[in-house]
Amino acid sequence: MRHFDLTPLYRSTIGFDRLASILDSMASPEGDAPSYPPYNIERVDENEYRLTMAVAGFGEDDLDVEVKENTLTIRAEKKPEDKTASYLHRGIATRAFERRYQLADYVQVTGAKLENGLLHVDLARELPEKMKPRTIAINGESGNGQAAIESRS
Repeated sequence: MRHFDLTPLYRSTIGFDRLASILDSMASPEGDAPSYPPYNIERVDENEYRLTMAVAGFGEDDLDVEVKENTLTIRAEKKPEDKTASYLHRGIATRAFERRYQLADYVQVTGAKLENGLLHVDLARELPEKMKPRTIAINGESGNGQAAIESRS
């Protein structure tokens, strides 16, 4: 396993410390990464994404989806059930879990729904108007010196 020294990044940049800490955490061995529950991250459109997580055995009341400071957290905890059931085989795991996903700047959660044992979390990158590309009109000598600016969507 290679170790990356991010010290030069800290010396010559401002505001990228969060990116450096994400890179540091990703450099940890894959064996440390949780594998339960299984999930997919899908790119639906240029600025839209969908996280799909297999949560068989959990209901809406057992799941908690929270966004705080560019971190999406999904938690599940099964309520205690009746102990009178006698299982011959129990293969559907309903153990509690917590998964965290780092969201890029301007990525917002737009919705979540539980369907057929799958939790779908929809996300979209919504750039502020000031961050969108603009076209600057060039005025000739006869213009009044003011530049006209148009937004592109």
